[in-house]
Amino acid sequence: MAIGTITKVSGPLVTASGLQGAKIHEICKVSEKGLIGEIIELKKGTASIQVYEETAGIGPGEVVETTGAPLSVELAPGLLTQMFDGIQRPLDKFMAQTESDFLERGVSIEPLDWQKKWTFIPKKEIGDEVIAGDIIGIVQETKAVEHRIMIPNGISGKIKVIKAGNFSIKEVICVLETATGDKDIQMLQKWPVRTPRPYHTKLTPGEPLVTGQRVIDTFFPVAKGGSAAVPGPFGAGKTVVQHQIAKWADVDIVVYVGCGERGNEMKDVISEFPELIDPQTGESIMERTVLIANTSNMPVAAREASIYTGITIAEYYRDMGYSVAIMADSTSRWAEALREMSGRLQEIPGDEGYPAYLGSRIAEYYERAGRFKSIGSQPREGSITAIGAVSPAGGDISEPVTQNTLRIVKVFWALDSTLAQKRHFPSVSWVNSYSLYEDELNAYVDEIMGDEWSQMVAQAMTILQEESRLDEIVQLVGVDSLSQKDRVTMTSARSIRQDYLQQNAFDDVDTFTSRTKQFKMLQNILTFHKEAQTAIQLGAYYDEVLKGTVDLREKIARSKYIPETELTQLDEIQTEIKQTMQTILQEGGMH
Repeated sequence: MAIGTITKVSGPLVTASGLQGAKIHEICKVSEKGLIGEIIELKKGTASIQVYEETAGIGPGEVVETTGAPLSVELAPGLLTQMFDGIQRPLDKFMAQTESDFLERGVSIEPLDWQKKWTFIPKKEIGDEVIAGDIIGIVQETKAVEHRIMIPNGISGKIKVIKAGNFSIKEVICVLETATGDKDIQMLQKWPVRTPRPYHTKLTPGEPLVTGQRVIDTFFPVAKGGSAAVPGPFGAGKTVVQHQIAKWADVDIVVYVGCGERGNEMKDVISEFPELIDPQTGESIMERTVLIANTSNMPVAAREASIYTGITIAEYYRDMGYSVAIMADSTSRWAEALREMSGRLQEIPGDEGYPAYLGSRIAEYYERAGRFKSIGSQPREGSITAIGAVSPAGGDISEPVTQNTLRIVKVFWALDSTLAQKRHFPSVSWVNSYSLYEDELNAYVDEIMGDEWSQMVAQAMTILQEESRLDEIVQLVGVDSLSQKDRVTMTSARSIRQDYLQQNAFDDVDTFTSRTKQFKMLQNILTFHKEAQTAIQLGAYYDEVLKGTVDLREKIARSKYIPETELTQLDEIQTEIKQTMQTILQEGGMH
Protein backbone atom coordinates (compact mmCIF):
# COMPACT_ATOMS: atom_id res chain seq x y z
CA MET A 1 0.00 0.00 0.00
CA ALA A 2 1.06 3.59 -0.63
CA ILE A 3 -0.08 6.76 1.10
CA GLY A 4 -0.15 10.17 -0.55
CA THR A 5 -1.89 13.53 -0.36
CA ILE A 6 -4.40 15.24 -2.60
CA THR A 7 -3.01 18.12 -4.64
CA LYS A 8 -6.01 18.95 -6.81
CA VAL A 9 -9.72 18.11 -7.12
CA SER A 10 -11.61 18.58 -10.38
CA GLY A 11 -15.08 17.06 -10.22
CA PRO A 12 -14.73 13.25 -10.10
CA LEU A 13 -10.98 13.53 -10.87
CA VAL A 14 -8.56 13.79 -7.96
CA THR A 15 -4.80 14.30 -8.34
CA ALA A 16 -2.57 12.95 -5.57
CA SER A 17 1.19 13.00 -5.02
CA GLY A 18 3.50 10.73 -3.03
CA LEU A 19 1.95 7.46 -4.15
CA GLN A 20 5.26 5.73 -4.77
CA GLY A 21 4.83 2.12 -5.89
CA ALA A 22 1.17 2.52 -6.79
CA LYS A 23 -0.08 0.79 -9.95
CA ILE A 24 -2.46 1.78 -12.71
CA HIS A 25 -6.07 0.66 -12.08
CA GLU A 26 -5.36 0.21 -8.37
CA ILE A 27 -8.22 1.07 -6.02
CA CYS A 28 -7.71 3.90 -3.51
CA LYS A 29 -9.51 5.29 -0.51
CA VAL A 30 -9.71 9.03 -0.87
CA SER A 31 -9.78 11.35 2.18
CA GLU A 32 -10.93 10.45 5.68
CA LYS A 33 -14.36 9.67 4.26
CA GLY A 34 -12.86 6.66 2.47
CA LEU A 35 -14.27 7.49 -0.97
CA ILE A 36 -13.62 4.75 -3.52
CA GLY A 37 -11.41 5.74 -6.45
CA GLU A 38 -9.34 4.10 -9.17
CA ILE A 39 -5.95 5.24 -10.47
CA ILE A 40 -6.29 5.91 -14.21
CA GLU A 41 -3.00 7.73 -14.81
CA LEU A 42 0.46 7.70 -13.19
CA LYS A 43 3.29 10.17 -13.75
CA LYS A 44 6.35 9.99 -11.50
CA GLY A 45 4.44 9.21 -8.31
CA THR A 46 1.61 11.61 -9.12
CA ALA A 47 -1.64 9.76 -9.68
CA SER A 48 -4.87 10.81 -11.37
CA ILE A 49 -7.74 9.08 -9.62
CA GLN A 50 -11.31 8.81 -10.86
CA VAL A 51 -13.52 8.79 -7.79
CA TYR A 52 -16.71 6.76 -7.88
CA GLU A 53 -18.48 8.97 -5.34
CA GLU A 54 -19.30 12.66 -4.97
CA THR A 55 -16.12 14.69 -4.25
CA ALA A 56 -17.74 17.87 -2.94
CA GLY A 57 -15.96 19.10 0.18
CA ILE A 58 -12.75 17.16 -0.55
CA GLY A 59 -9.68 19.38 -0.91
CA PRO A 60 -5.87 19.47 -1.21
CA GLY A 61 -3.87 18.05 1.68
CA GLU A 62 -6.23 15.20 2.48
CA VAL A 63 -4.92 11.64 2.57
CA VAL A 64 -5.12 9.06 -0.23
CA GLU A 65 -4.37 5.41 0.53
CA THR A 66 -4.06 2.62 -2.02
CA THR A 67 -5.52 -0.83 -1.30
CA GLY A 68 -3.09 -2.86 -3.40
CA ALA A 69 -5.93 -4.41 -5.46
CA PRO A 70 -7.61 -3.48 -8.75
CA LEU A 71 -11.34 -2.81 -9.10
CA SER A 72 -12.82 -6.30 -8.73
CA VAL A 73 -16.17 -8.00 -8.39
CA GLU A 74 -17.18 -10.74 -5.98
CA LEU A 75 -18.35 -13.88 -7.77
CA ALA A 76 -20.30 -16.46 -5.79
CA PRO A 77 -23.85 -17.68 -5.15
CA GLY A 78 -26.10 -14.70 -4.40
CA LEU A 79 -25.48 -12.64 -7.55
CA LEU A 80 -28.81 -13.46 -9.19
CA THR A 81 -31.92 -11.40 -8.32
CA GLN A 82 -29.63 -8.63 -7.00
CA MET A 83 -29.39 -4.99 -8.04
CA PHE A 84 -25.95 -3.40 -7.78
CA ASP A 85 -24.54 0.00 -8.59
CA GLY A 86 -21.66 0.44 -11.05
CA ILE A 87 -19.02 -0.82 -8.60
CA GLN A 88 -21.10 -3.73 -7.24
CA ARG A 89 -22.56 -2.17 -4.14
CA PRO A 90 -25.94 -3.83 -3.43
CA LEU A 91 -28.48 -1.02 -3.50
CA ASP A 92 -31.04 -2.67 -1.21
CA LYS A 93 -28.43 -3.21 1.53
CA PHE A 94 -27.09 0.29 0.92
CA MET A 95 -30.52 1.80 1.48
CA ALA A 96 -31.14 -0.35 4.58
CA GLN A 97 -27.79 0.51 6.14
CA THR A 98 -27.91 4.25 5.44
CA GLU A 99 -31.71 4.57 5.97
CA SER A 100 -31.67 6.92 3.00
CA ASP A 101 -33.03 6.96 -0.53
CA PHE A 102 -29.78 8.56 -1.70
CA LEU A 103 -26.22 7.28 -2.05
CA GLU A 104 -24.17 8.40 0.93
CA ARG A 105 -20.42 8.75 0.64
CA GLY A 106 -17.83 6.49 2.17
CA VAL A 107 -20.20 3.63 2.97
CA SER A 108 -18.51 0.24 2.59
CA ILE A 109 -20.76 -2.79 2.05
CA GLU A 110 -19.86 -6.31 0.99
CA PRO A 111 -21.35 -6.92 -2.48
CA LEU A 112 -22.61 -10.38 -1.50
CA ASP A 113 -24.03 -11.77 1.72
CA TRP A 114 -21.09 -13.36 3.58
CA GLN A 115 -23.35 -14.81 6.30
CA LYS A 116 -26.03 -16.60 4.26
CA LYS A 117 -25.70 -20.38 4.15
CA TRP A 118 -25.88 -22.22 0.84
CA THR A 119 -26.32 -25.98 0.38
CA PHE A 120 -23.20 -27.25 -1.37
CA ILE A 121 -23.39 -30.59 -3.19
CA PRO A 122 -19.96 -31.97 -4.20
CA LYS A 123 -19.43 -33.36 -7.70
CA LYS A 124 -15.85 -34.47 -7.09
CA GLU A 125 -14.35 -36.89 -4.57
CA ILE A 126 -11.25 -37.03 -2.39
CA GLY A 127 -8.26 -38.02 -4.51
CA ASP A 128 -9.60 -36.51 -7.77
CA GLU A 129 -7.13 -34.39 -9.77
CA VAL A 130 -8.62 -31.01 -10.74
CA ILE A 131 -7.42 -27.98 -12.67
CA ALA A 132 -8.63 -24.39 -13.01
CA GLY A 133 -12.19 -24.25 -14.31
CA ASP A 134 -13.25 -27.70 -13.13
CA ILE A 135 -16.63 -27.88 -11.39
CA ILE A 136 -16.23 -29.36 -7.91
CA GLY A 137 -19.83 -28.95 -6.81
CA ILE A 138 -23.13 -27.15 -7.23
CA VAL A 139 -25.40 -24.81 -5.29
CA GLN A 140 -29.05 -24.21 -6.18
CA GLU A 141 -28.75 -20.42 -6.35
CA THR A 142 -32.36 -19.82 -7.42
CA LYS A 143 -35.19 -22.13 -8.45
CA ALA A 144 -34.20 -21.54 -12.08
CA VAL A 145 -30.39 -21.58 -11.95
CA GLU A 146 -27.85 -24.08 -10.66
CA HIS A 147 -24.67 -22.30 -9.57
CA ARG A 148 -21.57 -24.31 -10.45
CA ILE A 149 -18.61 -23.87 -8.11
CA MET A 150 -15.39 -23.87 -10.14
CA ILE A 151 -11.70 -24.13 -9.24
CA PRO A 152 -10.29 -20.57 -9.47
CA ASN A 153 -7.91 -19.64 -12.28
CA GLY A 154 -4.26 -20.56 -11.75
CA ILE A 155 -4.92 -23.37 -9.25
CA SER A 156 -4.65 -27.14 -9.75
CA GLY A 157 -4.01 -30.16 -7.57
CA LYS A 158 -5.50 -33.21 -5.88
CA ILE A 159 -8.59 -32.95 -3.67
CA LYS A 160 -7.57 -33.61 -0.08
CA VAL A 161 -10.83 -32.57 1.61
CA ILE A 162 -14.27 -31.83 0.15
CA LYS A 163 -17.38 -31.26 2.26
CA ALA A 164 -21.11 -31.45 1.64
CA GLY A 165 -23.52 -29.32 3.66
CA ASN A 166 -24.51 -25.73 4.35
CA PHE A 167 -21.75 -23.14 4.08
CA SER A 168 -21.32 -19.41 3.69
CA ILE A 169 -19.41 -18.21 0.63
CA LYS A 170 -16.35 -17.46 2.84
CA GLU A 171 -16.14 -20.90 4.44
CA VAL A 172 -13.77 -23.58 3.17
CA ILE A 173 -15.58 -26.26 1.18
CA CYS A 174 -12.55 -27.98 -0.34
CA VAL A 175 -8.83 -28.34 0.29
CA LEU A 176 -6.46 -28.97 -2.62
CA GLU A 177 -3.07 -30.55 -2.29
CA THR A 178 -0.89 -28.49 -4.69
CA ALA A 179 2.79 -28.32 -5.57
CA THR A 180 3.20 -25.35 -3.23
CA GLY A 181 1.16 -26.73 -0.33
CA ASP A 182 -2.47 -27.07 0.66
CA LYS A 183 -4.91 -24.58 -0.86
CA ASP A 184 -8.29 -23.72 0.67
CA ILE A 185 -11.17 -23.33 -1.78
CA GLN A 186 -14.21 -21.18 -0.97
CA MET A 187 -17.32 -20.48 -2.99
CA LEU A 188 -16.25 -16.84 -3.24
CA GLN A 189 -13.96 -15.71 -6.05
CA LYS A 190 -12.80 -12.21 -6.96
CA TRP A 191 -11.90 -11.03 -10.45
CA PRO A 192 -10.58 -7.66 -11.75
CA VAL A 193 -13.25 -6.20 -13.99
CA ARG A 194 -10.92 -4.77 -16.63
CA THR A 195 -9.26 -8.14 -17.29
CA PRO A 196 -11.23 -10.64 -19.42
CA ARG A 197 -11.68 -14.04 -17.77
CA PRO A 198 -9.64 -16.78 -19.51
CA TYR A 199 -11.16 -19.34 -21.86
CA HIS A 200 -10.04 -22.43 -23.76
CA THR A 201 -11.31 -21.66 -27.27
CA LYS A 202 -13.39 -18.96 -28.94
CA LEU A 203 -15.88 -20.45 -31.39
CA THR A 204 -17.83 -19.04 -34.31
CA PRO A 205 -21.44 -18.22 -33.31
CA GLY A 206 -23.90 -20.37 -35.22
CA GLU A 207 -27.16 -20.68 -33.25
CA PRO A 208 -29.78 -17.91 -33.32
CA LEU A 209 -30.85 -16.09 -30.19
CA VAL A 210 -34.65 -16.35 -30.29
CA THR A 211 -36.00 -13.08 -28.91
CA GLY A 212 -39.70 -13.53 -29.64
CA GLN A 213 -39.65 -10.20 -31.51
CA ARG A 214 -40.77 -10.97 -35.05
CA VAL A 215 -38.92 -8.22 -36.91
CA ILE A 216 -35.66 -9.26 -35.23
CA ASP A 217 -35.99 -13.03 -35.46
CA THR A 218 -37.19 -12.91 -39.07
CA PHE A 219 -35.13 -10.25 -40.80
CA PHE A 220 -32.25 -9.27 -38.52
CA PRO A 221 -31.38 -12.20 -36.23
CA VAL A 222 -28.50 -12.14 -33.77
CA ALA A 223 -26.50 -15.24 -32.90
CA LYS A 224 -25.90 -16.56 -29.41
CA GLY A 225 -22.46 -15.17 -28.71
CA GLY A 226 -23.00 -12.35 -31.18
CA SER A 227 -23.15 -8.58 -30.77
CA ALA A 228 -25.81 -6.07 -31.73
CA ALA A 229 -26.33 -2.33 -31.54
CA VAL A 230 -29.66 -0.50 -31.19
CA PRO A 231 -29.15 3.15 -32.18
CA GLY A 232 -32.06 5.52 -32.27
CA PRO A 233 -33.27 8.97 -31.24
CA PHE A 234 -35.07 9.74 -27.99
CA GLY A 235 -38.48 8.04 -27.84
CA ALA A 236 -37.81 5.57 -30.65
CA GLY A 237 -37.98 2.57 -28.32
CA LYS A 238 -34.38 1.51 -27.58
CA THR A 239 -35.13 0.68 -23.97
CA VAL A 240 -38.32 -1.22 -24.83
CA VAL A 241 -36.41 -3.36 -27.35
CA GLN A 242 -33.78 -4.19 -24.73
CA HIS A 243 -36.42 -4.89 -22.08
CA GLN A 244 -38.22 -7.26 -24.46
CA ILE A 245 -35.04 -9.16 -25.26
CA ALA A 246 -34.09 -9.33 -21.59
CA LYS A 247 -37.55 -10.73 -20.79
CA TRP A 248 -38.02 -13.25 -23.56
CA ALA A 249 -34.70 -14.23 -25.18
CA ASP A 250 -33.85 -17.92 -24.88
CA VAL A 251 -30.79 -17.43 -22.67
CA ASP A 252 -30.01 -18.84 -19.25
CA ILE A 253 -28.81 -15.63 -17.59
CA VAL A 254 -29.51 -11.92 -18.21
CA VAL A 255 -27.24 -9.11 -17.03
CA TYR A 256 -28.98 -5.74 -17.48
CA VAL A 257 -26.76 -2.66 -17.14
CA GLY A 258 -28.62 0.65 -16.81
CA CYS A 259 -25.73 2.90 -17.70
CA GLY A 260 -26.46 6.61 -17.47
CA GLU A 261 -30.10 6.44 -18.51
CA ARG A 262 -32.99 7.89 -16.52
CA GLY A 263 -33.90 6.32 -13.21
CA ASN A 264 -37.51 5.65 -14.21
CA GLU A 265 -36.29 3.14 -16.82
CA MET A 266 -34.56 1.06 -14.16
CA LYS A 267 -37.65 1.49 -11.98
CA ASP A 268 -39.69 -0.13 -14.77
CA VAL A 269 -37.29 -3.08 -14.81
CA ILE A 270 -37.49 -3.48 -11.02
CA SER A 271 -41.28 -3.36 -10.97
CA GLU A 272 -41.94 -5.49 -14.09
CA PHE A 273 -39.34 -8.27 -14.01
CA PRO A 274 -40.38 -9.91 -10.69
CA GLU A 275 -43.95 -10.26 -12.00
CA LEU A 276 -42.97 -11.83 -15.34
CA ILE A 277 -42.89 -15.61 -15.61
CA ASP A 278 -40.04 -17.09 -17.64
CA PRO A 279 -41.63 -19.39 -20.28
CA GLN A 280 -38.61 -21.71 -20.09
CA THR A 281 -38.53 -22.27 -16.32
CA GLY A 282 -41.96 -21.24 -15.08
CA GLU A 283 -40.27 -19.03 -12.47
CA SER A 284 -39.91 -15.26 -12.17
CA ILE A 285 -37.52 -13.77 -14.72
CA MET A 286 -35.63 -12.14 -11.82
CA GLU A 287 -34.53 -15.66 -10.81
CA ARG A 288 -32.02 -15.53 -13.69
CA THR A 289 -31.29 -11.80 -13.81
CA VAL A 290 -28.61 -9.48 -12.42
CA LEU A 291 -29.32 -5.74 -12.52
CA ILE A 292 -26.61 -3.07 -12.47
CA ALA A 293 -27.90 0.47 -12.09
CA ASN A 294 -25.82 3.57 -12.58
CA THR A 295 -28.40 6.05 -13.75
CA SER A 296 -27.90 9.64 -14.87
CA ASN A 297 -28.20 11.06 -11.34
CA MET A 298 -25.52 8.72 -9.95
CA PRO A 299 -21.73 9.33 -10.03
CA VAL A 300 -20.47 9.68 -13.60
CA ALA A 301 -17.17 7.87 -12.97
CA ALA A 302 -18.97 4.76 -11.71
CA ARG A 303 -20.95 4.81 -14.95
CA GLU A 304 -17.72 4.05 -16.79
CA ALA A 305 -17.05 1.06 -14.50
CA SER A 306 -20.59 -0.36 -14.65
CA ILE A 307 -20.21 -1.96 -18.08
CA TYR A 308 -17.03 -3.76 -16.99
CA THR A 309 -18.74 -4.96 -13.83
CA GLY A 310 -21.60 -6.35 -15.93
CA ILE A 311 -19.45 -8.11 -18.51
CA THR A 312 -17.29 -9.74 -15.80
CA ILE A 313 -20.38 -11.20 -14.10
CA ALA A 314 -21.55 -12.39 -17.53
CA GLU A 315 -18.18 -14.11 -18.14
CA TYR A 316 -18.44 -15.88 -14.78
CA TYR A 317 -21.77 -17.51 -15.71
CA ARG A 318 -20.47 -18.18 -19.23
CA ASP A 319 -17.66 -20.21 -17.67
CA MET A 320 -20.27 -22.40 -15.99
CA GLY A 321 -21.58 -23.32 -19.45
CA TYR A 322 -24.55 -20.94 -19.58
CA SER A 323 -25.71 -18.71 -22.41
CA VAL A 324 -25.78 -15.13 -21.16
CA ALA A 325 -27.22 -11.94 -22.62
CA ILE A 326 -25.85 -8.59 -21.44
CA MET A 327 -27.80 -5.41 -22.16
CA ALA A 328 -26.06 -2.04 -21.91
CA ASP A 329 -28.40 0.95 -21.88
CA SER A 330 -26.74 3.02 -23.11
CA THR A 331 -23.16 2.96 -24.33
CA SER A 332 -23.48 6.61 -25.35
CA ARG A 333 -23.74 7.63 -21.68
CA TRP A 334 -20.77 5.38 -20.92
CA ALA A 335 -18.79 7.12 -23.68
CA GLU A 336 -19.78 10.50 -22.21
CA ALA A 337 -18.20 9.42 -18.93
CA LEU A 338 -15.02 8.59 -20.87
CA ARG A 339 -15.17 12.00 -22.53
CA GLU A 340 -15.55 13.80 -19.22
CA MET A 341 -12.62 12.01 -17.60
CA SER A 342 -10.47 12.47 -20.71
CA GLY A 343 -11.22 16.18 -20.72
CA ARG A 344 -10.26 16.55 -17.08
CA LEU A 345 -7.00 14.70 -17.80
CA GLN A 346 -6.38 17.29 -20.55
CA GLU A 347 -5.87 14.60 -23.17
CA ILE A 348 -5.92 15.57 -26.85
CA PRO A 349 -9.54 15.06 -27.92
CA GLY A 350 -10.77 13.11 -30.93
CA ASP A 351 -14.04 13.59 -32.85
CA GLU A 352 -16.62 15.71 -30.99
CA GLY A 353 -14.42 15.80 -27.87
CA TYR A 354 -14.43 12.05 -27.28
CA PRO A 355 -11.04 10.54 -26.42
CA ALA A 356 -8.94 9.25 -29.31
CA TYR A 357 -9.11 5.76 -27.80
CA LEU A 358 -12.93 5.61 -27.86
CA GLY A 359 -12.98 3.03 -30.65
CA SER A 360 -10.54 0.70 -28.90
CA ARG A 361 -12.48 0.88 -25.61
CA ILE A 362 -15.74 0.00 -27.37
CA ALA A 363 -13.97 -2.83 -29.20
CA GLU A 364 -12.53 -4.18 -25.92
CA TYR A 365 -16.02 -4.40 -24.47
CA TYR A 366 -17.70 -6.16 -27.43
CA GLU A 367 -14.68 -8.44 -27.86
CA ARG A 368 -15.55 -10.01 -24.52
CA ALA A 369 -18.80 -11.29 -26.04
CA GLY A 370 -18.75 -14.52 -28.02
CA ARG A 371 -19.22 -18.27 -27.94
CA PHE A 372 -16.53 -19.99 -25.90
CA LYS A 373 -15.26 -23.27 -24.56
CA SER A 374 -14.31 -22.79 -20.94
CA ILE A 375 -11.04 -23.77 -19.32
CA GLY A 376 -11.00 -27.03 -17.40
CA SER A 377 -10.37 -30.73 -17.92
CA GLN A 378 -13.85 -31.05 -19.49
CA PRO A 379 -14.48 -27.75 -21.32
CA ARG A 380 -18.07 -26.50 -21.33
CA GLU A 381 -19.59 -24.35 -24.03
CA GLY A 382 -21.05 -21.02 -23.00
CA SER A 383 -21.84 -17.75 -24.73
CA ILE A 384 -22.26 -14.03 -24.09
CA THR A 385 -24.51 -12.04 -26.40
CA ALA A 386 -23.85 -8.30 -26.08
CA ILE A 387 -26.64 -5.92 -27.04
CA GLY A 388 -25.88 -2.24 -26.63
CA ALA A 389 -28.24 0.70 -26.99
CA VAL A 390 -26.72 3.83 -28.52
CA SER A 391 -28.32 7.23 -28.01
CA PRO A 392 -27.01 9.60 -30.71
CA ALA A 393 -28.26 13.15 -30.33
CA GLY A 394 -31.21 13.66 -32.66
CA GLY A 395 -30.76 10.16 -34.05
CA ASP A 396 -27.64 11.22 -36.01
CA ILE A 397 -25.84 7.90 -36.47
CA SER A 398 -22.82 9.61 -38.06
CA GLU A 399 -21.60 10.62 -34.58
CA PRO A 400 -18.47 8.86 -33.17
CA VAL A 401 -20.05 6.44 -30.66
CA THR A 402 -22.46 4.95 -33.20
CA GLN A 403 -19.86 4.73 -35.95
CA ASN A 404 -17.24 3.10 -33.72
CA THR A 405 -19.88 0.63 -32.49
CA LEU A 406 -21.00 -0.29 -36.01
CA ARG A 407 -17.42 -1.10 -36.99
CA ILE A 408 -17.44 -3.87 -34.38
CA VAL A 409 -20.94 -5.32 -33.99
CA LYS A 410 -22.47 -7.54 -36.65
CA VAL A 411 -26.14 -6.67 -36.16
CA PHE A 412 -27.59 -3.19 -36.60
CA TRP A 413 -31.18 -2.60 -35.48
CA ALA A 414 -31.80 0.93 -36.75
CA LEU A 415 -34.73 2.51 -34.94
CA ASP A 416 -36.82 4.84 -37.08
CA SER A 417 -38.44 7.86 -35.44
CA THR A 418 -41.03 7.98 -38.26
CA LEU A 419 -42.21 4.47 -37.38
CA ALA A 420 -42.24 5.39 -33.69
CA GLN A 421 -44.40 8.45 -34.42
CA LYS A 422 -46.84 6.15 -36.23
CA ARG A 423 -46.91 3.96 -33.09
CA HIS A 424 -45.29 1.11 -35.01
CA PHE A 425 -43.24 -0.80 -32.45
CA PRO A 426 -40.67 -2.26 -32.42
CA SER A 427 -39.67 0.65 -34.64
CA VAL A 428 -36.83 -1.30 -36.29
CA SER A 429 -36.38 -0.05 -39.84
CA TRP A 430 -36.41 -2.91 -42.37
CA VAL A 431 -34.72 -0.55 -44.85
CA ASN A 432 -31.65 0.51 -42.83
CA SER A 433 -31.10 -2.44 -40.46
CA TYR A 434 -28.91 -5.44 -41.22
CA SER A 435 -27.56 -8.69 -39.74
CA LEU A 436 -24.26 -10.20 -40.87
CA TYR A 437 -25.36 -13.48 -39.24
CA GLU A 438 -28.44 -13.78 -41.45
CA ASP A 439 -27.25 -16.42 -43.94
CA GLU A 440 -25.77 -18.78 -41.33
CA LEU A 441 -28.70 -18.44 -38.94
CA ASN A 442 -31.35 -18.89 -41.62
CA ALA A 443 -29.55 -22.07 -42.69
CA TYR A 444 -29.70 -23.23 -39.05
CA VAL A 445 -33.45 -22.51 -38.89
CA ASP A 446 -33.98 -24.27 -42.23
CA GLU A 447 -32.67 -27.47 -40.68
CA ILE A 448 -35.32 -27.18 -37.96
CA MET A 449 -38.28 -25.61 -39.77
CA GLY A 450 -37.60 -26.73 -43.35
CA ASP A 451 -36.05 -24.96 -46.34
CA GLU A 452 -39.19 -22.87 -46.74
CA TRP A 453 -38.12 -20.43 -43.98
CA SER A 454 -35.26 -18.77 -45.90
CA GLN A 455 -37.43 -18.52 -49.00
CA MET A 456 -40.25 -16.89 -47.06
CA VAL A 457 -37.90 -14.37 -45.42
CA ALA A 458 -36.44 -13.42 -48.80
CA GLN A 459 -39.90 -13.13 -50.37
CA ALA A 460 -41.26 -10.98 -47.53
CA MET A 461 -38.30 -8.60 -47.78
CA THR A 462 -38.74 -8.42 -51.57
CA ILE A 463 -42.40 -7.45 -51.11
CA LEU A 464 -41.45 -4.70 -48.65
CA GLN A 465 -38.77 -3.37 -51.01
CA GLU A 466 -41.24 -3.48 -53.90
CA GLU A 467 -43.70 -1.49 -51.78
CA SER A 468 -41.08 1.24 -51.30
CA ARG A 469 -40.66 1.50 -55.08
CA LEU A 470 -44.40 1.48 -55.75
CA ASP A 471 -45.03 4.03 -53.02
CA GLU A 472 -42.93 6.56 -54.93
CA ILE A 473 -45.14 6.04 -57.99
CA VAL A 474 -48.29 6.42 -55.88
CA GLN A 475 -46.97 9.69 -54.44
CA LEU A 476 -46.50 11.03 -57.97
CA VAL A 477 -49.51 9.79 -59.98
CA GLY A 478 -51.85 8.10 -57.49
CA VAL A 479 -52.79 4.54 -56.62
CA ASP A 480 -55.09 4.15 -59.65
CA SER A 481 -52.03 4.15 -61.89
CA LEU A 482 -50.85 0.83 -60.46
CA SER A 483 -51.59 -2.48 -62.13
CA GLN A 484 -53.85 -5.05 -60.48
CA LYS A 485 -50.83 -7.17 -59.45
CA ASP A 486 -49.02 -4.16 -57.97
CA ARG A 487 -52.05 -3.26 -55.89
CA VAL A 488 -52.03 -6.80 -54.46
CA THR A 489 -48.34 -6.30 -53.62
CA MET A 490 -49.18 -3.07 -51.76
CA THR A 491 -51.90 -4.90 -49.79
CA SER A 492 -49.57 -7.79 -48.92
CA ALA A 493 -46.80 -5.39 -47.86
CA ARG A 494 -49.20 -3.53 -45.60
CA SER A 495 -50.17 -6.88 -44.03
CA ILE A 496 -46.50 -7.76 -43.44
CA ARG A 497 -45.89 -4.38 -41.81
CA GLN A 498 -49.00 -4.10 -39.68
CA ASP A 499 -49.98 -7.71 -39.01
CA TYR A 500 -46.53 -9.26 -38.69
CA LEU A 501 -43.75 -6.75 -37.96
CA GLN A 502 -45.79 -4.53 -35.64
CA GLN A 503 -45.91 -6.05 -32.16
CA ASN A 504 -47.51 -4.96 -28.90
CA ALA A 505 -45.09 -5.34 -25.97
CA PHE A 506 -47.95 -4.71 -23.51
CA ASP A 507 -50.25 -7.46 -24.77
CA ASP A 508 -49.88 -10.72 -22.88
CA VAL A 509 -50.02 -12.81 -26.07
CA ASP A 510 -48.40 -10.54 -28.66
CA THR A 511 -45.42 -9.60 -26.48
CA PHE A 512 -43.67 -12.87 -27.39
CA THR A 513 -43.96 -15.01 -30.54
CA SER A 514 -42.37 -18.44 -30.77
CA ARG A 515 -40.43 -19.55 -33.84
CA THR A 516 -43.28 -21.90 -34.85
CA LYS A 517 -45.91 -19.17 -34.62
CA GLN A 518 -43.72 -16.75 -36.58
CA PHE A 519 -43.39 -19.36 -39.33
CA LYS A 520 -47.14 -19.95 -39.56
CA MET A 521 -48.03 -16.24 -39.43
CA LEU A 522 -45.61 -15.32 -42.20
CA GLN A 523 -46.64 -18.37 -44.23
CA ASN A 524 -50.29 -17.26 -44.11
CA ILE A 525 -49.51 -13.73 -45.31
CA LEU A 526 -47.33 -15.00 -48.16
CA THR A 527 -49.93 -17.65 -49.08
CA PHE A 528 -52.53 -14.87 -49.32
CA HIS A 529 -50.15 -12.92 -51.56
CA LYS A 530 -49.49 -15.92 -53.81
CA GLU A 531 -53.14 -16.94 -54.09
CA ALA A 532 -54.27 -13.36 -54.74
CA GLN A 533 -51.67 -12.92 -57.49
CA THR A 534 -52.76 -16.22 -59.03
CA ALA A 535 -56.41 -15.14 -58.93
CA ILE A 536 -55.48 -11.89 -60.72
CA GLN A 537 -53.62 -13.86 -63.39
CA LEU A 538 -56.67 -16.10 -63.89
CA GLY A 539 -58.94 -13.12 -64.53
CA ALA A 540 -60.17 -11.87 -61.15
CA TYR A 541 -60.16 -8.13 -60.44
CA TYR A 542 -58.33 -6.57 -57.51
CA ASP A 543 -61.56 -5.08 -56.15
CA GLU A 544 -63.18 -8.53 -56.21
CA VAL A 545 -60.25 -10.00 -54.28
CA LEU A 546 -60.34 -7.16 -51.77
CA LYS A 547 -64.10 -7.38 -51.24
CA GLY A 548 -64.14 -11.17 -51.02
CA THR A 549 -61.35 -11.37 -48.42
CA VAL A 550 -62.48 -8.77 -45.84
CA ASP A 551 -63.15 -11.35 -43.12
CA LEU A 552 -60.12 -13.40 -44.11
CA ARG A 553 -57.74 -10.45 -43.91
CA GLU A 554 -59.19 -9.58 -40.50
CA LYS A 555 -58.38 -13.11 -39.30
CA ILE A 556 -54.82 -12.76 -40.62
CA ALA A 557 -54.49 -9.41 -38.85
CA ARG A 558 -55.73 -10.84 -35.56
CA SER A 559 -53.63 -14.01 -35.74
CA LYS A 560 -50.91 -12.28 -33.68
CA TYR A 561 -53.30 -12.52 -30.71
CA ILE A 562 -53.79 -16.29 -31.03
CA PRO A 563 -52.21 -17.98 -27.97
CA GLU A 564 -49.27 -20.34 -28.43
CA THR A 565 -51.48 -23.21 -27.26
CA GLU A 566 -53.98 -22.71 -30.12
CA LEU A 567 -51.74 -22.53 -33.20
CA THR A 568 -53.99 -24.97 -35.09
CA GLN A 569 -56.13 -21.88 -35.80
CA LEU A 570 -53.30 -20.61 -38.02
CA ASP A 571 -53.41 -23.85 -40.03
CA GLU A 572 -57.17 -23.35 -40.47
CA ILE A 573 -56.53 -19.82 -41.80
CA GLN A 574 -54.09 -21.31 -44.33
CA THR A 575 -56.81 -23.63 -45.63
CA GLU A 576 -59.39 -20.84 -45.64
CA ILE A 577 -57.15 -18.61 -47.79
CA LYS A 578 -57.07 -21.15 -50.60
CA GLN A 579 -60.79 -21.90 -50.37
CA THR A 580 -61.70 -18.21 -50.39
CA MET A 581 -59.63 -17.52 -53.52
CA GLN A 582 -61.29 -20.47 -55.27
CA THR A 583 -64.70 -19.06 -54.36
CA ILE A 584 -63.78 -15.61 -55.72
CA LEU A 585 -62.73 -17.14 -59.04
CA GLN A 586 -65.88 -19.25 -59.27
CA GLU A 587 -68.23 -16.37 -58.43
CA GLY A 588 -66.45 -13.79 -60.54
CA GLY A 589 -65.82 -16.02 -63.50
CA MET A 590 -62.97 -15.49 -65.94
CA HIS A 591 -62.81 -11.89 -67.12
